[in-house]
Amino acid sequence: MILIGISILINYLISKQAAKRKKTFLVGGIAFNLLILFFYKYADFVVFNINTLSGASITYLDWALPLGISFYTFQQIAYLVDCYKGVRIETDFVSYGLFVSFFPQLIAGPIVHHKEMMTQFRDPFLTRANYQNLSKGFFIFMMGLAKKVVLADTFGLLADKGYANIDLLGAKDAWITSFSYSLQLYFDFSGYSSMAIGLGLLFNIQLPQNFNSPYRSATIQEFWRNWHITLSRFLRDYVYIPLGGNKVSPGRTHANLMITFLLGGIWHGAGWTFIAWGLLHGAALVGHRYWRKLGIELPSIVSVLITFFFVNLTWVFFRAEDFQDALGMLAAMFRFSATSAPDFFLVSNLHNLPIWLAGLVLLFLPNDMQLGRKMTPTPSYGIATVLLFVLNLIFLNSVVQTDFLYFDF
Repeated sequence: MILIGISILINYLISKQAAKRKKTFLVGGIAFNLLILFFYKYADFVVFNINTLSGASITYLDWALPLGISFYTFQQIAYLVDCYKGVRIETDFVSYGLFVSFFPQLIAGPIVHHKEMMTQFRDPFLTRANYQNLSKGFFIFMMGLAKKVVLADTFGLLADKGYANIDLLGAKDAWITSFSYSLQLYFDFSGYSSMAIGLGLLFNIQLPQNFNSPYRSATIQEFWRNWHITLSRFLRDYVYIPLGGNKVSPGRTHANLMITFLLGGIWHGAGWTFIAWGLLHGAALVGHRYWRKLGIELPSIVSVLITFFFVNLTWVFFRAEDFQDALGMLAAMFRFSATSAPDFFLVSNLHNLPIWLAGLVLLFLPNDMQLGRKMTPTPSYGIATVLLFVLNLIFLNSVVQTDFLYFDF
């Protein structure tokens, strides 16, 4: 609370000067935000590398990572840049504090822009009960909660077990592990993005959509338009385009893509595996640009499978503790002659099968945002909401461990 309070106050004061086109204050404000993020998130990573390369024994800071620091840091950096460009300036400190600390999206996003929030906060009808928003918001919240506690946490058990026993995995179990983590990550993060959007609607606030069925994407470019949409938007508007975007030579464009996704990888975590993950996606986007020039069209289902196959493989670097584990998992996935302990995952057990079926089916059905937009206060939606509520209560009181993955990022 102290940290975010200081961050809000200093950024508000700096924004006043940045709005006067004082570039020094803009640079200083960005540096201030990145410095706080560095000390809490990356300082120990730097110490680790110094100790490894030099044989030194520098003591780690071992500071706890404040919840939501990556999200509200990026949010305020975007605001400072917008102020400098003359897009928007907030003159009321309390309103600015509300913009940064609006609790539904504070801890895990979506990353919002000042211009899309403050007009809603100042709507004269904001405090009037809107039963359409209440119904829609509660339904979307329950859908998001079900994705989190029913699906993500169950897939998480399989993923955790697999990554804790990489040496025991044969090809089948390694693929089950990788698929489990891909589904866990999607249902986890999109789940509490949906919960944030649902909570916002209860207050008559429309938060931006953060996921749009990304695993149905036919290209890696489409994937990043549908996965963590607000982060992709931030990286595009405040990194890729200022670097020159695609308005420069092909070589510079490719370099811009690599730099953008390198920073995207670093944003997600302090580790070489995250850097590798970002560079792999940057390279994939460069490769996609070359592929488009060939003019070869693949069947849609083939394109979707190829894209998901690549994304699933790269999630290994996202999840693994280090390169040794990542390479061990990839080796196990393609070690088809190896055998694992019998029934290592017990995938055929009836208590796991419904979750697998539900998870896979939901990937191909309209997502919760699409359902929410169509939602009307009818008996069928009412029954569905009540059933989701009961199901969530059952799982919230179960022994399944709850991990909030993106709280670590």
